[in-house]
Amino acid sequence: MRVPRLFVDQRLAPHSQINIDGVGAQYLGRVLRMRVGHHIVLFDGSGREFPAQIAEVSKRSIKALLGEATDPATESPVNTVLGLCLSKGDRFDWAVQKATELGVSVIQPLESERVDFEIPEDRINKRVAHWQQIAVSACEQSGRVKVPKLSPPSTLLHWVRTVSADEKWALDGAAGQQTLPESAPKTVALLVGPEGGLTDSEIGAAQQSGFRSLRLGPRVLRTETAPVVALTLVSSLWGDIKHS
Repeated sequence: MRVPRLFVDQRLAPHSQINIDGVGAQYLGRVLRMRVGHHIVLFDGSGREFPAQIAEVSKRSIKALLGEATDPATESPVNTVLGLCLSKGDRFDWAVQKATELGVSVIQPLESERVDFEIPEDRINKRVAHWQQIAVSACEQSGRVKVPKLSPPSTLLHWVRTVSADEKWALDGAAGQQTLPESAPKTVALLVGPEGGLTDSEIGAAQQSGFRSLRLGPRVLRTETAPVVALTLVSSLWGDIKHS
């Protein structure tokens, strides 16, 4: 049986005791029915994880004893910043989940000319927290020990002008090149447009800010599929997805 992994939003220290409450305690106690003596793995987003043993179970909390910290090799050597235009329904949620599984470092939601809806001002914080929890759950499942950062939506034009990276690529199904340089950068910025793609003016603004256009083959990809393909390409060429 696979040992359950859980993110805790507090700094962990070797050989200490931690009190887990709230949703985490409910998940371990009620869903997984963990009992005293059972083993779990905890991580706090700092890049390490801790084997732990449950010491006490109550209705609202669980106490666990931490072991020695370990540093699993599950984080990508490439720091990838994903500028992802907003999409309706659960497509953006799905993209956040898969991008996290593939090792993305930062996800910046973007508003663009062809994004035809707005998140109400009073719901932005709730929506960002929802996306952040999706990223946390994806880290728990995939073995990652650092949680990607998500911020409130920004305009596309502001983001392309301010994001910093060694390599900057805008996905353009019409006119982009289909190859990436072989030398591995430390940071990569990827711009993914909305349904309908980026406008000519947005592509021009991105190019003026150092972005180059990248074409991911002859087929048209959905806005939630494109970041998965792009991140896989980045990890295969420069990161930790290798094939023989």
